[in-house]
Amino acid sequence: MSSFLCSDSGKPTTTAPQPNHESSFRQPPPLHNPHEPLVVECPDIEYIDLDNASFTNGKDRILILTPLRDAASHLETHFRLLYELTYAHEKIDLAFLVGDSKDDTLAVLQDELKRLQAPSNPSRFNSVMVVEKDFGDDLPQGVEDRHSFKAQGTRRKGIGRARNYLLYTALKPAHRWVYWRDVDIVENPETILEDLMMHNRDVIVPNVWFHRFGDDGKDIEGRCYKEYRTHRTYLAWQAHSSPSQRLKHLHKAIPLDGIGGVNILVKADIHRAGINFPCYAFENQADTEGFAAMAKRAGYGVWGLPNYVVWHVDTQEKEGNLKGRKGGGDGR
Repeated sequence: MSSFLCSDSGKPTTTAPQPNHESSFRQPPPLHNPHEPLVVECPDIEYIDLDNASFTNGKDRILILTPLRDAASHLETHFRLLYELTYAHEKIDLAFLVGDSKDDTLAVLQDELKRLQAPSNPSRFNSVMVVEKDFGDDLPQGVEDRHSFKAQGTRRKGIGRARNYLLYTALKPAHRWVYWRDVDIVENPETILEDLMMHNRDVIVPNVWFHRFGDDGKDIEGRCYKEYRTHRTYLAWQAHSSPSQRLKHLHKAIPLDGIGGVNILVKADIHRAGINFPCYAFENQADTEGFAAMAKRAGYGVWGLPNYVVWHVDTQEKEGNLKGRKGGGDGR
Protein backbone atom coordinates (compact mmCIF):
# COMPACT_ATOMS: atom_id res chain seq x y z
CA MET A 1 0.00 0.00 0.00
CA SER A 2 1.28 3.49 -0.91
CA SER A 3 1.35 6.44 1.45
CA PHE A 4 0.39 9.96 0.26
CA LEU A 5 2.19 12.70 2.13
CA CYS A 6 2.20 16.48 1.87
CA SER A 7 5.48 18.04 0.66
CA ASP A 8 6.63 21.58 1.03
CA SER A 9 5.51 22.23 -2.57
CA GLY A 10 1.99 21.26 -1.67
CA LYS A 11 2.03 18.44 -4.22
CA PRO A 12 1.27 14.82 -3.24
CA THR A 13 4.31 12.58 -3.17
CA THR A 14 4.36 8.76 -3.33
CA THR A 15 6.89 6.99 -1.05
CA ALA A 16 7.84 3.34 -0.64
CA PRO A 17 6.58 1.56 2.49
CA GLN A 18 8.96 1.93 5.41
CA PRO A 19 9.98 -1.11 7.46
CA ASN A 20 8.42 -1.28 10.88
CA HIS A 21 11.53 -1.78 12.98
CA GLU A 22 9.60 -1.99 16.26
CA SER A 23 7.39 -4.87 15.13
CA SER A 24 10.38 -6.72 13.71
CA PHE A 25 11.74 -7.05 17.24
CA ARG A 26 8.47 -8.45 18.50
CA GLN A 27 8.32 -11.55 16.34
CA PRO A 28 7.56 -14.70 18.35
CA PRO A 29 10.54 -16.96 19.01
CA PRO A 30 11.00 -19.91 16.64
CA LEU A 31 9.28 -23.11 17.67
CA HIS A 32 12.28 -25.17 16.64
CA ASN A 33 15.96 -24.44 16.87
CA PRO A 34 17.58 -25.89 13.73
CA HIS A 35 21.09 -25.68 15.13
CA GLU A 36 22.93 -28.62 16.60
CA PRO A 37 23.09 -28.55 20.41
CA LEU A 38 26.27 -27.19 21.89
CA VAL A 39 28.14 -29.90 23.76
CA VAL A 40 29.96 -28.52 26.77
CA GLU A 41 32.74 -30.83 27.87
CA CYS A 42 32.76 -29.93 31.55
CA PRO A 43 32.53 -32.50 34.37
CA ASP A 44 31.04 -29.88 36.70
CA ILE A 45 27.84 -29.48 34.66
CA GLU A 46 25.07 -32.06 35.00
CA TYR A 47 21.89 -32.03 32.92
CA ILE A 48 18.77 -33.69 34.32
CA ASP A 49 15.52 -34.12 32.41
CA LEU A 50 12.90 -34.66 35.11
CA ASP A 51 10.21 -35.27 32.49
CA ASN A 52 11.88 -38.51 31.47
CA ALA A 53 14.31 -39.39 34.24
CA SER A 54 11.91 -41.66 36.12
CA PHE A 55 11.47 -44.31 33.43
CA THR A 56 14.04 -46.95 32.70
CA ASN A 57 13.26 -49.73 30.25
CA GLY A 58 9.57 -49.61 31.03
CA LYS A 59 10.05 -50.16 34.77
CA ASP A 60 9.79 -47.38 37.32
CA ARG A 61 12.63 -46.77 39.77
CA ILE A 62 11.50 -46.90 43.38
CA LEU A 63 13.19 -45.73 46.57
CA ILE A 64 12.47 -47.67 49.75
CA LEU A 65 13.06 -45.61 52.90
CA THR A 66 13.28 -46.96 56.46
CA PRO A 67 14.18 -44.93 59.56
CA LEU A 68 15.84 -47.07 62.26
CA ARG A 69 16.24 -46.70 65.99
CA ASP A 70 17.00 -49.61 68.32
CA ALA A 71 15.84 -51.94 65.56
CA ALA A 72 18.47 -54.69 65.67
CA SER A 73 15.99 -57.41 66.61
CA HIS A 74 13.77 -56.66 63.59
CA LEU A 75 16.37 -56.47 60.84
CA GLU A 76 16.58 -60.16 59.94
CA THR A 77 12.84 -60.35 59.22
CA HIS A 78 12.95 -56.96 57.48
CA PHE A 79 15.57 -58.08 54.98
CA ARG A 80 13.93 -61.44 54.41
CA LEU A 81 10.72 -59.66 53.39
CA LEU A 82 12.63 -57.21 51.20
CA TYR A 83 14.44 -60.05 49.47
CA GLU A 84 11.12 -61.77 48.74
CA LEU A 85 9.68 -58.75 46.93
CA THR A 86 8.83 -59.67 43.34
CA TYR A 87 9.43 -56.20 41.92
CA ALA A 88 12.68 -56.12 39.91
CA HIS A 89 15.42 -55.61 42.48
CA GLU A 90 17.64 -53.79 40.00
CA LYS A 91 14.99 -51.01 39.95
CA ILE A 92 14.94 -50.66 43.74
CA ASP A 93 17.17 -48.39 45.83
CA LEU A 94 17.26 -48.82 49.61
CA ALA A 95 18.06 -46.10 52.13
CA PHE A 96 18.17 -46.22 55.92
CA LEU A 97 18.63 -43.58 58.58
CA VAL A 98 20.10 -44.82 61.86
CA GLY A 99 19.77 -42.36 64.72
CA ASP A 100 19.76 -42.23 68.52
CA SER A 101 20.14 -46.01 68.82
CA LYS A 102 21.35 -47.57 72.04
CA ASP A 103 21.57 -51.12 70.67
CA ASP A 104 23.73 -52.53 67.85
CA THR A 105 21.35 -51.55 65.02
CA LEU A 106 24.15 -50.19 62.85
CA ALA A 107 26.36 -53.28 63.20
CA VAL A 108 23.50 -55.69 62.46
CA LEU A 109 22.44 -53.53 59.51
CA GLN A 110 25.93 -53.64 58.04
CA ASP A 111 26.07 -57.43 58.38
CA GLU A 112 22.70 -57.86 56.67
CA LEU A 113 23.68 -55.52 53.84
CA LYS A 114 26.96 -57.33 53.22
CA ARG A 115 25.03 -60.55 52.77
CA LEU A 116 22.25 -58.99 50.73
CA GLN A 117 24.49 -56.97 48.42
CA ALA A 118 27.22 -59.56 47.91
CA PRO A 119 28.49 -59.56 44.30
CA SER A 120 27.60 -63.25 44.10
CA ASN A 121 23.93 -62.50 44.87
CA PRO A 122 22.01 -62.16 41.57
CA SER A 123 19.03 -60.59 43.38
CA ARG A 124 20.88 -57.75 45.05
CA PHE A 125 19.30 -54.32 44.92
CA ASN A 126 20.38 -51.47 42.67
CA SER A 127 21.94 -49.46 45.50
CA VAL A 128 21.93 -49.02 49.26
CA MET A 129 22.50 -45.87 51.32
CA VAL A 130 23.01 -45.75 55.09
CA VAL A 131 22.63 -42.36 56.78
CA GLU A 132 23.73 -41.75 60.36
CA LYS A 133 22.13 -38.82 62.17
CA ASP A 134 21.50 -38.41 65.90
CA PHE A 135 18.83 -35.91 66.93
CA GLY A 136 19.38 -36.09 70.67
CA ASP A 137 16.11 -37.97 71.19
CA ASP A 138 16.26 -39.63 74.59
CA LEU A 139 12.63 -40.79 74.78
CA PRO A 140 12.63 -44.27 76.35
CA GLN A 141 11.80 -47.09 73.97
CA GLY A 142 9.59 -49.13 76.28
CA VAL A 143 6.04 -49.88 75.16
CA GLU A 144 4.45 -47.62 77.74
CA ASP A 145 6.80 -44.78 76.88
CA ARG A 146 6.65 -45.05 73.09
CA HIS A 147 2.95 -45.69 72.60
CA SER A 148 1.30 -43.75 75.39
CA PHE A 149 -0.91 -40.95 74.19
CA LYS A 150 1.00 -38.26 76.06
CA ALA A 151 4.26 -39.22 74.32
CA GLN A 152 2.92 -38.94 70.78
CA GLY A 153 3.40 -35.20 70.22
CA THR A 154 7.12 -35.19 70.98
CA ARG A 155 7.70 -38.63 69.52
CA ARG A 156 5.95 -38.06 66.19
CA LYS A 157 7.60 -34.70 65.62
CA GLY A 158 10.97 -36.39 66.12
CA ILE A 159 10.09 -39.18 63.70
CA GLY A 160 8.95 -36.61 61.14
CA ARG A 161 12.30 -34.83 61.37
CA ALA A 162 14.15 -38.11 60.84
CA ARG A 163 11.99 -38.97 57.81
CA ASN A 164 12.74 -35.62 56.20
CA TYR A 165 16.49 -35.95 56.69
CA LEU A 166 16.37 -39.39 55.10
CA LEU A 167 14.12 -38.29 52.25
CA TYR A 168 16.15 -35.28 51.17
CA THR A 169 19.42 -37.18 51.44
CA ALA A 170 18.35 -40.21 49.42
CA LEU A 171 15.85 -38.99 46.80
CA LYS A 172 17.35 -38.91 43.29
CA PRO A 173 15.98 -37.63 39.97
CA ALA A 174 15.50 -41.18 38.66
CA HIS A 175 13.02 -42.15 41.37
CA ARG A 176 9.40 -42.35 40.28
CA TRP A 177 8.04 -43.69 43.59
CA VAL A 178 8.97 -43.50 47.27
CA TYR A 179 7.94 -46.40 49.49
CA TRP A 180 8.09 -45.80 53.23
CA ARG A 181 8.39 -49.05 55.11
CA ASP A 182 8.74 -49.60 58.85
CA VAL A 183 11.30 -52.14 60.01
CA ASP A 184 8.88 -54.10 62.25
CA ILE A 185 6.57 -55.56 59.61
CA VAL A 186 6.26 -59.33 59.98
CA GLU A 187 4.15 -60.31 56.98
CA ASN A 188 3.13 -58.78 53.64
CA PRO A 189 2.29 -59.95 50.12
CA GLU A 190 5.41 -60.37 48.00
CA THR A 191 3.73 -58.37 45.24
CA ILE A 192 2.98 -55.38 47.47
CA LEU A 193 4.90 -52.88 45.32
CA GLU A 194 3.13 -53.89 42.12
CA ASP A 195 -0.21 -54.06 43.93
CA LEU A 196 0.05 -50.53 45.34
CA MET A 197 1.54 -49.01 42.19
CA MET A 198 -1.24 -50.35 39.98
CA HIS A 199 -3.67 -47.92 41.64
CA ASN A 200 -1.55 -44.98 40.43
CA ARG A 201 -2.64 -42.85 43.41
CA ASP A 202 -0.71 -39.86 44.73
CA VAL A 203 -0.50 -41.43 48.19
CA ILE A 204 -1.78 -44.89 49.09
CA VAL A 205 -1.50 -47.14 52.13
CA PRO A 206 -2.59 -50.71 52.91
CA ASN A 207 -4.41 -51.67 56.06
CA VAL A 208 -2.09 -52.53 58.97
CA TRP A 209 -3.03 -55.10 61.59
CA PHE A 210 -1.19 -57.20 64.11
CA HIS A 211 -1.97 -60.64 65.48
CA ARG A 212 -3.08 -60.83 69.09
CA PHE A 213 -5.33 -63.59 70.30
CA GLY A 214 -7.73 -62.93 73.15
CA ASP A 215 -9.13 -65.36 75.68
CA ASP A 216 -11.89 -66.28 73.24
CA GLY A 217 -9.35 -67.26 70.60
CA LYS A 218 -10.31 -64.37 68.31
CA ASP A 219 -7.66 -62.25 66.67
CA ILE A 220 -7.45 -58.60 67.79
CA GLU A 221 -5.84 -56.17 65.36
CA GLY A 222 -4.71 -52.59 65.39
CA ARG A 223 -4.43 -49.54 67.63
CA CYS A 224 -6.31 -46.35 68.39
CA TYR A 225 -6.12 -43.73 71.12
CA LYS A 226 -9.25 -43.36 73.20
CA GLU A 227 -8.01 -39.97 74.39
CA TYR A 228 -8.07 -38.56 70.86
CA ARG A 229 -11.58 -38.79 69.51
CA THR A 230 -11.53 -37.81 65.85
CA HIS A 231 -15.14 -38.81 65.14
CA ARG A 232 -13.82 -40.29 61.91
CA THR A 233 -14.15 -43.76 60.48
CA TYR A 234 -10.99 -45.83 60.88
CA LEU A 235 -9.53 -47.68 57.93
CA ALA A 236 -8.91 -50.84 59.97
CA TRP A 237 -12.61 -51.09 60.78
CA GLN A 238 -13.59 -51.03 57.10
CA ALA A 239 -12.04 -54.39 56.27
CA HIS A 240 -14.16 -57.50 55.82
CA SER A 241 -13.73 -59.95 58.68
CA SER A 242 -13.83 -62.89 56.27
CA PRO A 243 -10.53 -63.59 54.47
CA SER A 244 -12.43 -64.65 51.35
CA GLN A 245 -14.34 -61.35 51.31
CA ARG A 246 -11.13 -59.41 51.88
CA LEU A 247 -9.64 -61.16 48.87
CA LYS A 248 -12.72 -60.41 46.77
CA HIS A 249 -12.53 -56.69 47.60
CA LEU A 250 -8.74 -56.57 47.84
CA HIS A 251 -8.27 -53.47 45.69
CA LYS A 252 -11.18 -51.39 46.89
CA ALA A 253 -9.74 -47.93 47.67
CA ILE A 254 -11.25 -45.31 49.96
CA PRO A 255 -10.18 -41.69 50.58
CA LEU A 256 -8.43 -40.92 53.87
CA ASP A 257 -7.82 -37.86 56.01
CA GLY A 258 -4.73 -39.22 57.78
CA ILE A 259 -2.31 -42.12 57.59
CA GLY A 260 0.23 -43.97 59.71
CA GLY A 261 3.81 -44.64 58.68
CA VAL A 262 4.07 -48.44 58.53
CA ASN A 263 3.59 -48.65 54.75
CA ILE A 264 3.18 -45.64 52.46
CA LEU A 265 3.62 -45.47 48.69
CA VAL A 266 4.05 -41.91 47.42
CA LYS A 267 4.66 -40.53 43.95
CA ALA A 268 8.13 -39.01 44.20
CA ASP A 269 7.04 -35.76 42.56
CA ILE A 270 4.76 -35.08 45.52
CA HIS A 271 7.79 -35.03 47.81
CA ARG A 272 9.64 -32.91 45.25
CA ALA A 273 6.75 -30.44 45.34
CA GLY A 274 7.44 -29.86 49.04
CA ILE A 275 5.02 -32.25 50.72
CA ASN A 276 6.98 -33.77 53.62
CA PHE A 277 6.54 -34.88 57.23
CA PRO A 278 6.08 -31.81 59.45
CA CYS A 279 8.12 -31.88 62.65
CA TYR A 280 5.83 -29.17 63.96
CA ALA A 281 2.06 -28.85 64.31
CA PHE A 282 0.45 -28.63 60.88
CA GLU A 283 -3.33 -28.43 61.22
CA ASN A 284 -2.79 -29.92 64.69
CA GLN A 285 -0.98 -32.93 63.19
CA ALA A 286 2.63 -34.01 62.74
CA ASP A 287 4.69 -36.68 60.97
CA THR A 288 2.55 -38.93 58.76
CA GLU A 289 -0.78 -37.43 59.87
CA GLY A 290 0.64 -34.00 59.06
CA PHE A 291 1.95 -35.32 55.75
CA ALA A 292 -1.53 -36.48 54.76
CA ALA A 293 -3.06 -33.16 55.82
CA MET A 294 -0.43 -31.24 53.84
CA ALA A 295 -0.93 -33.41 50.75
CA LYS A 296 -4.69 -32.92 50.84
CA ARG A 297 -4.31 -29.17 51.39
CA ALA A 298 -2.15 -29.08 48.22
CA GLY A 299 -4.82 -30.94 46.23
CA TYR A 300 -3.33 -34.43 46.20
CA GLY A 301 -5.30 -37.59 46.88
CA VAL A 302 -4.69 -39.79 49.94
CA TRP A 303 -6.11 -43.30 49.70
CA GLY A 304 -6.27 -46.53 51.67
CA LEU A 305 -6.98 -50.18 50.88
CA PRO A 306 -9.05 -51.53 53.79
CA ASN A 307 -8.93 -55.16 52.62
CA TYR A 308 -5.24 -55.23 51.68
CA VAL A 309 -3.60 -56.17 54.97
CA VAL A 310 0.02 -55.87 56.05
CA TRP A 311 0.89 -57.45 59.38
CA HIS A 312 2.85 -55.48 61.95
CA VAL A 313 4.64 -56.82 65.01
CA ASP A 314 2.44 -56.76 68.11
CA THR A 315 3.52 -53.65 70.01
CA GLN A 316 1.93 -54.98 73.23
CA GLU A 317 -0.17 -51.93 73.92
CA LYS A 318 -2.78 -52.03 76.64
CA GLU A 319 -6.09 -53.59 75.79
CA GLY A 320 -7.84 -50.47 77.12
CA ASN A 321 -7.13 -48.71 73.84
CA LEU A 322 -9.09 -51.35 71.96
CA LYS A 323 -12.14 -52.11 74.09
CA GLY A 324 -12.72 -55.32 72.20
CA ARG A 325 -12.81 -53.62 68.81
CA LYS A 326 -10.59 -53.82 65.77
CA GLY A 327 -8.40 -50.85 66.45
CA GLY A 328 -7.23 -48.25 63.97
CA GLY A 329 -4.22 -49.25 61.96
CA ASP A 330 -2.82 -47.04 59.21
CA GLY A 331 -5.25 -44.42 58.07
CA ARG A 332 -8.20 -42.61 59.50
